[in-house]
Amino acid sequence: MHIREDEYQQLKKYMHTRFGVNLEGKTTLIEGRLGEILRQRGYTNFTDYLAAVTTDRTGKEDSFLVSRLTTNYTYFMREEQHFVFLQKTALPDVTERIRDNDLRIWSAACSTGEEPFSMSMVLMEWFGTKRMQWDTTVLATDISEKVLSIARKGIYSEDKLRKIPDEWSRRYFKRVDDQNYSVSDEMRKAVVFGYFNLMDHVIPFKRKFHIIFCRNVMIYFDNATRQALTNRFYQVLEPGGYLFIGMSETMTNLQTAFEYVQPAVYRKGLATGG
Repeated sequence: MHIREDEYQQLKKYMHTRFGVNLEGKTTLIEGRLGEILRQRGYTNFTDYLAAVTTDRTGKEDSFLVSRLTTNYTYFMREEQHFVFLQKTALPDVTERIRDNDLRIWSAACSTGEEPFSMSMVLMEWFGTKRMQWDTTVLATDISEKVLSIARKGIYSEDKLRKIPDEWSRRYFKRVDDQNYSVSDEMRKAVVFGYFNLMDHVIPFKRKFHIIFCRNVMIYFDNATRQALTNRFYQVLEPGGYLFIGMSETMTNLQTAFEYVQPAVYRKGLATGG
């Protein structure tokens, strides 16, 4: 299905305003990912579909739209060096300053759950028997109810586990059938999933975080949107806290108070006063 210029401009504006997603020059992607599906659903043009999106109060059309126009492919331990840094550097650093045993970690665009469950495995391995003395629950949010539904089920195909050490696979997963695995009950309880739109100007969580993962999301945003989001992350991090972004992303062009640590890892300075 062909998208007219006026329809493209309307969709581009809606996606940028609602989700921060930049669709500049993406007409071919839009037609490829939406055209045939809209035709199957009975739409003859993008105008009628956009009208359905903007008038839907259930959020289902929003969720469908953003899921189709952004890539949700992921797997456990993706960009493995981040999890190595989390285990060897970030956790020893931040826990040393925590006095109430409340470690606050946010997976800010969790997709189908592989990232926060990977974080949870690292936490369990690092804390060991001391974990029962700590609150290490991972908050995992996304704007797509579709991917959140998958994450809450916690069932994954075998290929998604290929980067996990065999010992971890045995410890934290159980086989469902010949091709799929389910996360353990312990893992399922260690992650809380919820809806959140990163374009909301106020991040509503009561206490600041020690670690935030927001990876492979800002590639969809323009500089102004990345700048605003980075500022919000800075405000909700504890001094000495870490922000992880995707390995293909950078904050080089942004005005930020974050300290560069290593590729795609940034830290809020200790002397910020919070």
